[in-house]
Amino acid sequence: MNTLYLGDCLYVLRENIPDESVDLIYIDPPFNSKRDYNMFFDDKKIQTQRIAFEDTWTLKNVADSLQELHTLEHENLWALLIVYQKVAPHAFPYLVMMALRLVELHRILKPTGSFYVHCDPTMSHYLKTVCDLVFGVEHFQNEIIWKRTSAHSDSNTCGNAHDIILSYSKTSEFTWNQQHQPYDENYIESHYRLVDEKGRRYRTDNLTAMGLSGGGYTYEWNGVTKLWRLPKDRMQEFHDAGRVRYTKTGTAEYIRYLDEMPGMPLQDIWTDLSPINSQSKERLGYPTQKPKTLLERIIKASSNEGDVVLDAFCGCGTTIDAAEGLHRRWISIDISPIAVSLIKRRLEHTYKKGLSKFEVRGIPADEASALKLWKENPFAFQDWWITEFDAFSSTFGTKGADKGVDGIALYSVDTKGTTLRAAFQVKGGETVQSKDIDALMGAMQKHECALGVFLTAAEPTKPMLQTVAASGYVKVPGFEFPKVQILTLEEYFKGKRPKLPQTNITFKAAQHSGKKVKGQMGLEME
Repeated sequence: MNTLYLGDCLYVLRENIPDESVDLIYIDPPFNSKRDYNMFFDDKKIQTQRIAFEDTWTLKNVADSLQELHTLEHENLWALLIVYQKVAPHAFPYLVMMALRLVELHRILKPTGSFYVHCDPTMSHYLKTVCDLVFGVEHFQNEIIWKRTSAHSDSNTCGNAHDIILSYSKTSEFTWNQQHQPYDENYIESHYRLVDEKGRRYRTDNLTAMGLSGGGYTYEWNGVTKLWRLPKDRMQEFHDAGRVRYTKTGTAEYIRYLDEMPGMPLQDIWTDLSPINSQSKERLGYPTQKPKTLLERIIKASSNEGDVVLDAFCGCGTTIDAAEGLHRRWISIDISPIAVSLIKRRLEHTYKKGLSKFEVRGIPADEASALKLWKENPFAFQDWWITEFDAFSSTFGTKGADKGVDGIALYSVDTKGTTLRAAFQVKGGETVQSKDIDALMGAMQKHECALGVFLTAAEPTKPMLQTVAASGYVKVPGFEFPKVQILTLEEYFKGKRPKLPQTNITFKAAQHSGKKVKGQMGLEME
């Protein structure tokens, strides 16, 4: 079954993916940019953000990770990283992180499989040396240049307008389905200069067989006797179909129309695939989102229907979306609960009833596993629980600051465009107090939220329940909703849910908007 994993891909790969079981791997890992990448919620009255992922790697835990590679099998890889520790300390922690994961990705790839890693010029040259040792220099196939933007303004340098995709195979026998890309305008003007009465561009090909190995057919055609490539009856068929053009001397030539040609065989410079921009219909607002056409090209070229495609840094799930649409099986891994929630919504929205069955692993399955997640990573616990309600897990102020609201959701309540905003607050500790509810209600007023949901791992106190009961109801035509509701973790896993409007438009009406923050990058690829 298709599987979406929440977790660090290193451990997911080691614990769940067998040797030589995947046909195609594409990864778009962080590029060691030393930035945080944010998602922004902006519905004009509320502006908030959430870190989608952090792209900063330090020396923490690198020693242990490097030691894992200090084996006879990976001796050269370990030695290379030791050199980088000295000559490229800015890249060293990132490369150690990537090396461990590349070893696992190589292990799970089938002998006929292919591997693609998406990167940029800041790390591609370092990353290629690591990939060369893991996959073998002899199995390097291409350095693909993808022009990701039409123009880019860099004040002191040439505009940085491209990414790099390195491709490798597992062995010398690998799946390859020739793809084509559109001819460029100069080629069309020089090779398809002729236009017929219907406006179709075409070129002509020689139908004589002079110098052609294997000989031909000698006969008179249109008053010209030559050695032709075709037997006479076949020439007649082409003539009757209007596919023969005659020169001034009467020699027959074959008409080859531009619109019937598949295009130029795929080259290693891709300028024909547009990036995600602010007007794109497929734009989800996830930082570093890649266009679906890019992944479709890779998947078509290096896999067949029914093959298994894996993305170990799946982000908003473009690889998985493309694989699903092209009838491949897939495995998707991401460490962010926000990404996993976004992928689920994306697949369900795109394919609706036609979606293949898939399971999600790594998210809490019961109260015990949820509490375990909270103890290990409170922010991941918060993100998981809030995104389970299709709400936007937000950060008001600095990371970790508790402003009474941990999440926002927007609902449509009628056909006139009336909306209600709900504020979510999460508490994962062993106790909660009345001041927690008071903080939520104060934040609701400040941020103009009509509804409030208090999610708690601990049992609420009697005064808290009394405050909630006294808060009253919010009425809309035909419905009424409790103004404030409390849901415990135990109740959640028993199937209880807060009473909220049915039509959730959080990720439709309040599209994410890119904003550049000092030391950070928003959603737009510049």
